[in-house]
This record gives sequence, structure tokens and C-alpha cells, in this order.
Amino acid sequence: MQRNVKSSQYRTIEDDLVSALIKSGCIPENHGEDMKKMSFQRCARTDKGVSAAGQIVSLKVWLIEDILQKINQHLPSHIRILGLKRVTGKFNSKNRCDARTYSYMLPTFAFAHKDDTRQDETYRLSAETLEAVNDLLACYKGTHNFHNFTSQKGPKDPSAKRYIMEMLCEEPFVRDGLEFAVVKVKGQSFMMHQIRKMVGLVIAIVKGHAAKSIMEQSWGEEKVDIPKAPGLGLILERVHFESYNQRFGDDGLHEALEWAEEEEKIAAFKEQHIYPTIIKTEKEERSMMSWLETLFNHQFDSTISRLQEDTRDAKSDPEGSDGCEDNSD
Repeated sequence: MQRNVKSSQYRTIEDDLVSALIKSGCIPENHGEDMKKMSFQRCARTDKGVSAAGQIVSLKVWLIEDILQKINQHLPSHIRILGLKRVTGKFNSKNRCDARTYSYMLPTFAFAHKDDTRQDETYRLSAETLEAVNDLLACYKGTHNFHNFTSQKGPKDPSAKRYIMEMLCEEPFVRDGLEFAVVKVKGQSFMMHQIRKMVGLVIAIVKGHAAKSIMEQSWGEEKVDIPKAPGLGLILERVHFESYNQRFGDDGLHEALEWAEEEEKIAAFKEQHIYPTIIKTEKEERSMMSWLETLFNHQFDSTISRLQEDTRDAKSDPEGSDGCEDNSD
């Protein structure tokens, strides 16, 4: 999503968006060079390979006639402006956002046990396995220390604690002969690679590479080796503004930042651009299949054994030891 004004090596969504705003006459050309002049702010950053179906940006524009149509005329078909709403004068889409909902679309053979012979397109997710997946995903709900789910935070960094409101895997469906499922997660905010690692750990446990106890241990201060699922399949679904809507949504001057009017457009966009891209790329590049083969390289057992050994040593030591209470059940 985020552009780098000083570098033209990589084209981003923001590059195309700012270009379209200038060409359509919504902003002066110099605002594209200094985005602070139009108070530009994206609600969430999306990394390379990650799609967005419900992103919001805030900025000051000239309200020209047929503004949406004119902006979209200068955008590629895989980038669309779906709506425009007036907000308060100092509105900042990133700071005002209460929560973000992401989805992760993956082939269901990712949940096949490592001893299962059908770890390919013939695999179909059973009700029992789906229930096991959702039991694990539900463990993420609440506030936890996710320092092991990103490379950017230490175990004592207060900002590593994140609040997860919802996380579940929906019913599977078949596309082009391959069964997929969608994991949805809603949280206040997420760190780099956090969702991919959350999904990656659940896959590792369901497949039998790691014990369920590793999840709770990962929230302690101990360093835990957690696999990062592929970026393909991750989608920014929605950004939420409940507090803003309560205060300004019906004040007569501003509109609530809700998605009801855009639902059909969003669904059509995902069907036309996002889902086909994920499916086509998965079938051609086999990113999930290739990643699953790397799970054997992760030392889950040694991590668990080391933690259990530390706990046994602490219990045998009459003086105790630092962190023994954190590692006990």
C-alpha cells in the first residue's frame, strides 16, 4: 500500500492512487510530491502480496463533479474507489480506527495431518478437523503478548500486547477443483507478520508438527520458533470506526464510516480480482505446498523440551528460578 516518494523502483497502490487524484483534478500536482499538504493518511499498511477489499484513506480533495468516476478512470481495474464520505476536519484514518478485520484464504490441505496421504488437491476438510482448527483459533481471543509473532518486538515491549476480538475459520468451498477455506480475524491492531504467524502456528499444531501447549508458551518471555505462513491469501477485509460513528455518525454534518452501501461492490471486486488471483497463483506457484515442506525445519519439539526441562529444574530447586511460574500450567 504505502508509497516511497523518494524511490520509483517499486510501484505501489498509493502511487497509482495519487497519480489518479492529480489527473482527475482532485488535488494540485504539488500535493502528490508532499502528501502532508493534503493531510493524506492510510488506515492500514498492506505488505507486498497482500490484498485489500476494505481499505480507507483520509485526505483533503476538491469535490469536483462525478469525482468517483473520474478518479477510477485513471486507475487500473484492480484498484477501485468505492465510496467517498465527508469526515471531521482533523480526521486521521489510522488514528481513528478502532479495529481491523483481515481474512486469510488458504487451501484446506494445509490442515491435513502430516501422516495423511491426501496432502494435495484431493484433500477435503472434515467437520472434526474444522472444529479442531476453530478451537485453536479461539485461543487467540483476548489480550496476549505476541512478541514471538513478529521480528520487531521484544518480550518486555508493552506494544507487543495485542487485543484479538474474533478469530475463526469459515466453511470450506471448492474452486477449480481445489478446496479453500477462509480464516477471519478481528483485532485492534496487528504487527508485521503477526497474522501470518498466528495462522502458521495453528497449521503446525493441526498437522502434528507442534504440540498445542506451544501456543500458550509463545505468549511468555521465552523465544519460540513460530513459522510464518505465505503472504498469498492475506486480505484486509474491513477497517472499523465504531467510536467515531457513535460520536459523529448522526450529527447531521458527517456520515458514519460503514460499509453497507459498498457490500455488493466489495463482493464483486473480490470475486473478479482477489480470489481468482489467489487461486491462480496458488495453483501455479504452489506457495502453500512449498511452505508446508519447510515445517519440518522448525524445532518445535526442542523448544517444548527445553521449556519443560526449565520447569523441572525450577521445581527441583528450593530457591526457585526466574520465570518458573510463567512456564507452569
